Amino acid sequence: QVQVVESGGGCVQAGDSLRLSCAVSGSTFSSFSIGWYRQVPGKQRELVATIRSTGSTNYATSVKGRGTISRDNAKNTVYLQMSSLKPEDTAVNYCCARIGGYLDIWGQGTLVTVSS
Repeated sequence: QVQVVESGGGCVQAGDSLRLSCAVSGSTFSSFSIGWYRQVPGKQRELVATIRSTGSTNYATSVKGRGTISRDNAKNTVYLQMSSLKPEDTAVNYCCARIGGYLDIWGQGTLVTVSS
């Protein structure tokens, strides 16, 4: 059974940096595509960044140049490094593991609050 656990959220000041971690259980982690999403109350969940098993990455326009997604297959963990944080980055950040190209397993989310 695959489980996804996010960590690393917290309260920061505008301009600060933060690294989120997504730990995924499962022996075939290296074959999973992993995505980071975020959601503000009252709004739809939106894509932040994804990383495939090949290591190829994709970013939302809103975080390009400020976000870096990476993976450590030895640790079954994906990271999202965010810099130059803005108040509008305040959201609950979710990690999603896509298995076999069709099965999505979500974590419980981690809150990032950016104050001005």
